[in-house]
Amino acid sequence: MNWLTAAPRRVLALISVACVAMLAFGMYLQHVVGLEPCPMCIVQRYALIAVALFAGLASARGQKGWWMTWGVLAVVAAGFGAFVAARQSWLQWYPPEIATCGRDFYGMIENYPISRSIPMIFRGSGDCTAIDWTFLGGSIANWSFICFTAFGLLMLVLLVRGLRGGQRPGLSMA
Repeated sequence: MNWLTAAPRRVLALISVACVAMLAFGMYLQHVVGLEPCPMCIVQRYALIAVALFAGLASARGQKGWWMTWGVLAVVAAGFGAFVAARQSWLQWYPPEIATCGRDFYGMIENYPISRSIPMIFRGSGDCTAIDWTFLGGSIANWSFICFTAFGLLMLVLLVRGLRGGQRPGLSMA
């Protein structure tokens, strides 16, 4: 835990860089390998963008109010991403009896009001239940859940230490 408190701004910056690397890998899988992302994958990408942005902003300045605010938003975004990844993992483990390919994410947003589109995304589709790529036995959704959870927990530890009056991220640039 000492490395966490010794350079919290560096940890926040590393979380941001890790999110960008995950997004780049997702683009590689889509454009080079040829995997098409499902609606839930697209939502997870947006959550990754939010975590990267918020964690990057939190690491930019050492003022307690600044990094705590952006850190809380990053934790919320990581929690949302973990929820979506967990839902997709559940759909992959227990696929619905009737699985259709469904509409793509942008088609749902363009053709339906947002109040109807969001439930359609989380209901999943045949695309969301497909496991097209695995690493060490885990699907993309499984690994996304693990990463979102790790990011959220790391940021929670930093926030709790900041609230307890521990070392502030601005004091250590190590």
